[in-house]
Parts: sequence; structure tokens; C-alpha cells
Amino acid sequence: MRRAAQGFFPLDERWGLDGSDYSPERAKQMVWLSGLLPYQQAAQVFERIGRCAIPATSIWREAQRHGERLKQHQARQQEQVAVERVVLLPQGLDHARRKGVSMDGGKMHIRSEGWKEFKVGAVYDVETRPEYDQEMGEWVEQAHGIHIAYTGVLGSKDEFASAFWALAVEHDIPQAADVSVTADGADWIWNLAADYFPDGVQIVDWYHATQHLAQAAQGLYPADEAAAQRWYKRQRQDLYLGDIHHITTPLDQAGLLSHSQYFHTHKRRMQYQEFREQGYPIGSGTVESGIKQFKARLTGPGMRWSRPAADRMLVIRAAVMSGNFDTLWALAPN
Repeated sequence: MRRAAQGFFPLDERWGLDGSDYSPERAKQMVWLSGLLPYQQAAQVFERIGRCAIPATSIWREAQRHGERLKQHQARQQEQVAVERVVLLPQGLDHARRKGVSMDGGKMHIRSEGWKEFKVGAVYDVETRPEYDQEMGEWVEQAHGIHIAYTGVLGSKDEFASAFWALAVEHDIPQAADVSVTADGADWIWNLAADYFPDGVQIVDWYHATQHLAQAAQGLYPADEAAAQRWYKRQRQDLYLGDIHHITTPLDQAGLLSHSQYFHTHKRRMQYQEFREQGYPIGSGTVESGIKQFKARLTGPGMRWSRPAADRMLVIRAAVMSGNFDTLWALAPN
């Protein structure tokens, strides 16, 4: 075995150092790194840290080959979970761990198609810890998502629902006695939440709600920025307290139905003070962070994906982000 320079990982003779015959272990590391970095950067890491030259094209080929294998394994799992969904869950198996789910969408560029939406779902445990609440001006227990797992799908709502449900089952969401669904106001999200998590506490993300409130303030006072800011600050407190009628009444009276309808529709999902006091997260930062992490790998400068390659990388990237890449690799048959 060649001696590695001090400070570098030792070379493994099982790894095909001639660049033509990669061992399963080397292929695994190539695919994992491709889910973390663009192919060319991954090649640079292997050369500098691993002290071996692996062409970016070889990393790409391994990502396509094994990405398809991992994707097919997940598809079979999803089909099985979908079949089992029609069977009632056994009684008495609920657990007391508080769980949360969030959903959102991002854009990536698909060759010959342009910018297309990929949907992301996050499942997590909910943990509370003391933080300073600027709305109330005091220290309170605030909820956060931990042990986050992700799925990403470039496809229809139904295709995403199948993948997200499988992820939820894997992380014991159906057996949780207490589940919250935190997301923005998109109709597809709440339709899916009602179907798959009917007992979940539904919460519109606080920051999306305040953005809509700011737009409503501009609608009420289009020529008076100072008045719009005063109204926004006053109604922001009402929004936090769940006094939604204080927001909708002036909007309705002004005929700004396009603004007021949002708050009418989501009134029950906007009881923020109550949600916080009950220990639920009122922000969807878990999934928004996930969107950014997916985009960091999928929407870099000049990146254009074929649809099959995008599907494979979404699976690889989700496994890397969720910390279960090794498990998925081992379970997927060769």
C-alpha cells in the first residue's frame, strides 16, 4: 500500500486506484460526496484529501448508476407503504413523542423544460427550549424541530404524497399522539395535510403570515408608507394573539377582498400565541432550510439537469441531508 502524506486519509488498496474499477466502498463514498458537492468539486476533494485522482465523469457515472438503484428501492418501499395505508393501524401503539411535519416547494432547471418545481417534505421531533419572545417581551418555552429527515420529489402532488407518507411512516408519524403541520398557505399543502394527517394541528408559518400582513398594509395605504407601517405594527400584534377579525374587518370594509381572504381562510391556523403556549412550532424553518440545502446542490451556477438525473440526485441529496445515506445504501439491493 502506498504511504499517505501526513494529515491525509490512508489509501485503501481495495479502492480501484487505476480509476477504472471502483470497489463498492469507493463507489459509496463517490456517490455520498456527489450528494454533498458538484461533481467537479467532489473530484477535487478526492484528489486533495484522498490523494487519488478520480475524474468528475466517473463520479457522475457512479451517481447515476447507484442513484437509480437507491431510487428504485425507495419506490418499492413507497408502493408497499401505500398498500399498507388502507389497513387500519393497530390500537394501543400511539407514542407520546411530539412530532412535526412541514412541506414547501422550490425551483430547479430541467433541460428542455425550464424551471420546474420540486416539492420537499420534512419530518421531525419537536423539542422546546427557553428563548426570548420578542412579541411578548419575555422568556418562554419555544418549539423547534430536531432529528429532521427530508424527502424531495420532482413531480406531481400525488407523487410527492406517496414519498412523503413513506417518510412519515418510517419516522413513526402516524403513531404519534400529537402532530403539528406547519407550512405556508399553499392549497396543495393543506389538502395533503387534511388527507394524510387529519388529526394534525395545522399552523400557517408565522413569517409567511406577516408577509401577507405587510402586503395588506400596502393595499390599505398605497400612498402613505408611514400609515402602512403603523397599521402593520398594530395588526401584527393582533395576528400573534389570533384576533384575526381586527385584520379582516378593515380590509373587507375597504374592498380588499384579495388580501382579507387569506386571513379568513387560515384563521384557525393563525392562533399563534395559543400554539406557542401549547408547545407547537409556529415557523416552517425546518422545511425552508431544507429547500435551501436542496437548492445549494441542485441550482448552482449553470446547472441544468435531465429529469432522470434530477430524480436520482434528489434521492441522494435527501439521504445525505437526513443522515441516513449509509442505511439506504445498505438496504438497496445491488
